[in-house]
Amino acid sequence: MSLDIETIIDRRRLKRRLSLWRIAALVALGLAIIAFLPSSGLSPVGDHVARVTVSGIIVDDRAQQQLIREIGEDDSVKALMLYIDSPGGTTTGSEALFETVREVSETKPVVAVLGTVAASGGYIAALSADHIVSRGNTITGSIGVFFQLTQLTGLMETIGVDVDYVRSGDLKAQPNPYQDPPKEAIESTQAMVDASYDWFLDLVVDRRGLEEENARTLSDGRIYTGFQALENGLVDAIGGEEAARNWLFDEHEVDQELPTEEWVVYDESGLGLISSDATASFIVSVLSSVSEKTLAAKGLTLDGLVSVWQPDRR
Repeated sequence: MSLDIETIIDRRRLKRRLSLWRIAALVALGLAIIAFLPSSGLSPVGDHVARVTVSGIIVDDRAQQQLIREIGEDDSVKALMLYIDSPGGTTTGSEALFETVREVSETKPVVAVLGTVAASGGYIAALSADHIVSRGNTITGSIGVFFQLTQLTGLMETIGVDVDYVRSGDLKAQPNPYQDPPKEAIESTQAMVDASYDWFLDLVVDRRGLEEENARTLSDGRIYTGFQALENGLVDAIGGEEAARNWLFDEHEVDQELPTEEWVVYDESGLGLISSDATASFIVSVLSSVSEKTLAAKGLTLDGLVSVWQPDRR
């Protein structure tokens, strides 16, 4: 009887070992395929329109920028569609995204489709496209820049804590949350914000073909619905992806029968993948489940100049 039990246990151990080897083989195969596809410039499908989703807070995302550059280099991609659902983010991140998309526009048509929100830095992303399609009730606009200051001086006095500094100059580490900012610090910060705002304003003038006076009136930080944005020349059409594909066909003869395929960044290595391809998606899911690794949200600190829209909760 004990021999039978030992035999059963041995068989179970053998099965577990075989299962681990199978999983290891799948992982190795998946890594080989994933490594091959981006480096060769090949995509898992034929000719198509590439869609890149820009969502959440926009930061200086090198992996996403590399993905977009790969789209520009892929001959099977006939156009780039940006789907934007973002309130904005850092001005630098929005600038980097804008410039990367404009690189692609030199060889492929680019169209933007605005979702629920495409404001501030999200609108900068939209300006990178050759044509902007918005839903009628999309929240967009919020053209402007701000630098947020947190003041803790009252709290510090209450709890009896003081912070002192040894500085190389009067404006070093100014403004800061532990001291009332001097007038010179506010002035220098305002000058920085103004310079960044002028850059944003120039984008609106250049990309939307507006007179500077009109653009400056529209760029006072207010938000617009898609309907209002169309009336003011900030977007080109009302609709969704179908309207975007119609424009690609009418203006660039991009076949409407071509599929629209989502390109995503699946890890932090900067490699892109068309997620709608069944084989590639399966490989990614296997790798994630086997390693028990989830794609954690990137740590986010909005340091520096910010171009983001959020409701005032006062």
